[in-house]
Amino acid sequence: MAPFRAEHMGSLLRPQELLDVREAIREKGLSEEEAGLPAVEEKAVGHVIKLQQDLGFKAVTSGEYNRTRFWGLMWDEFEGTLRLQDAEASMFRLYHPDVVSLIEKDRKVMPGDSVIAGSKLSHNPEKSVSNLHELRLVQKFVPESEWGNIKLTMITPAWFHMRYKQGRAYTKEAYANDAEYFSDVAKVYQAELDLLYKAGLRNVQFDDPGLAYFCSDKFRQGWEEDKDNIGTVDDLLDAYIKLYNDSISKLPADFHTGVHLCRGNFIGGRHFAEGAYDIIAQKLFTDLKVNTFYLEYDTARAGGFEPLKFLPKDRNVVIGAISTKLRDLEDKEEIKQRIYKAADFVAEGSGQTREEALKRIALSPQCGFSTHETGYPLTEEDEKKKLALVRQIADEIWGEA
Repeated sequence: MAPFRAEHMGSLLRPQELLDVREAIREKGLSEEEAGLPAVEEKAVGHVIKLQQDLGFKAVTSGEYNRTRFWGLMWDEFEGTLRLQDAEASMFRLYHPDVVSLIEKDRKVMPGDSVIAGSKLSHNPEKSVSNLHELRLVQKFVPESEWGNIKLTMITPAWFHMRYKQGRAYTKEAYANDAEYFSDVAKVYQAELDLLYKAGLRNVQFDDPGLAYFCSDKFRQGWEEDKDNIGTVDDLLDAYIKLYNDSISKLPADFHTGVHLCRGNFIGGRHFAEGAYDIIAQKLFTDLKVNTFYLEYDTARAGGFEPLKFLPKDRNVVIGAISTKLRDLEDKEEIKQRIYKAADFVAEGSGQTREEALKRIALSPQCGFSTHETGYPLTEEDEKKKLALVRQIADEIWGEA
């Protein structure tokens, strides 16, 4: 049962053949079938699953090969969403890290493909097919007895809210306020998770760059200075925690949930959010009802392990201590010492021994290897070495999967 001692965050470097086919679709206007995408995608996913299995990883993923960006197409498939083209900067919180880094010189903002709720959101199983397609593709290459280990990454339910100015994540015709909007977002997530559960999924990892932004002084300062905001920045964190809890409230007990506090691993290996977890740790670990927290601890920007004292006894933490941004291989003994140090803080907070605390800890790289399609400094050989190191350290500390 997840989490396993050796984990990775979902995305893996994409093979050139897959990138070439997607480029042909974009540049030549070919359909997916004309470009041969289904066969190339299936071959690539089969290859990357074998790579994970050969390296001893249980929670295998598609490598996110079905997606061009880490958030995939899920939101585009929800009924009621409206895709923005070349949106005006006035719609966005210009102090939001994603927006700051993606703002154009003429004050137009293009933070990826951005959607708002143009009308009431709802879930249509006929349209919500991308996650299911991804899951079924992975299942083809995994024995049915191990389907429960497969991990699907899913974007946070707050993804298309936090970037927008107060009340701009939806049209006035769609929703009167955030509470109404969040209520429907939770319902579409419930429906999507139910659909995937019925198809055999038992392990979801929500990718959430936004939660780490609450650690950022720059974001907090920007929030305070933005007079359009209703409530405090911590009210917003509370609202997002409630949104998560509502989204997962109908899940059966055998469905493992986790949240990855991404700090950004965008093109060229740059990142967005600075700031230690201390400021949100107690509230987040206590109130957010996921089973596992995947935390990035590859550099000093995440602060120390002290916040792990607040981890409740029924939650797990996966320490992202191996970098996916730097090619150099980490020192094995140094990483092991960091894991023990993390365990000591977990133990202190729970009144446990280090050995007891270690049962709730695992190791991973800090982020995905390829959150977008291209532009990353590592080669597949580097990636394999990093993953092999995670597996080796996990074996030496825990001696189990």
